[in-house]
Amino acid sequence: MGKFIKKRGIDLSIIIVSYNTKKLLEECIRSVQKTTKKIGFEIIVVDNASSDGSYQMLENLQKEKVFNKSLILIKSKENIGFSKGNNLGIKVSSGKYLLFLNPDTVVYEKTIDGMFEFMEQHPECGASTCFVELLSGKLDDSSHRGFPTPSRSFFHFSGISKVFKNIKLFNGYNLSYLDISKTHEIDSLAGSFMLVPFNVGDKLGWWDEDYFFYGEDIDFCYRIKKAGYKIYFVPEFKTLHLKGISSGIKSVSKDITKATNETKRRATHHRFNSMEIFYNKHYKKIYPKIVTYLVLVGIKIKRKIAERKI
Repeated sequence: MGKFIKKRGIDLSIIIVSYNTKKLLEECIRSVQKTTKKIGFEIIVVDNASSDGSYQMLENLQKEKVFNKSLILIKSKENIGFSKGNNLGIKVSSGKYLLFLNPDTVVYEKTIDGMFEFMEQHPECGASTCFVELLSGKLDDSSHRGFPTPSRSFFHFSGISKVFKNIKLFNGYNLSYLDISKTHEIDSLAGSFMLVPFNVGDKLGWWDEDYFFYGEDIDFCYRIKKAGYKIYFVPEFKTLHLKGISSGIKSVSKDITKATNETKRRATHHRFNSMEIFYNKHYKKIYPKIVTYLVLVGIKIKRKIAERKI
């Protein structure tokens, strides 16, 4: 808390942590520049030691007049992960609000301006997201989540939630019983599009660096809610998300990802590690030992199944 003390001089700082997403990253940045018209903003890109020419592209982009010094670059010597990368970007930010945006997103017209206005009208809000849309046109369910309690996780991963669709008791994991055409509160959103007031994030110490990749957004949201703030899903505005391009382990992008098998193995490792970190940090002390044992065994089984698919 209080580590990031740069003066807040503009409306919005947009932080993008990127790893080997050169083409998509450029498209993302240009979409932000093209569609954000009503507020002052800066784009901070943290490059996690990409080897695909991403940083050279960024340096060329930075020279274009259209960015007018609004594009700030940070080059990491190694891949330090999502949480550490975001925290690096926060240190040089100067926005009243911070938007954490994935490099494999394309921002639609009026989205950032509209979400900024929404936050201004809702001071009780600790974080918000828009309708994060997949290529299929469907909602990215990771941007509309309930916290993964043992019972919610069981109903989700066992498939029971699919059998009893829209029944609240069985669908708390993705909150699929809620009307996604209307603005409402949720437990958790995805770091692919996450808008946070600076004063809220600074109060909470920002991103937990125990997480490398996956799970850190749920952890952040858990702490936001625990501190008494609300988290909103605002479907009036949209962003396209080409989910899983960097990791290569998401079925929605398996045909377009260029991730190597080694990258997929690392992503799988971090994905299941994050589940263990979250459970041990937030749930271990409040559930019986037998529940903890079953949860951790379940995570190990899911990990082995996922590894065999690579």
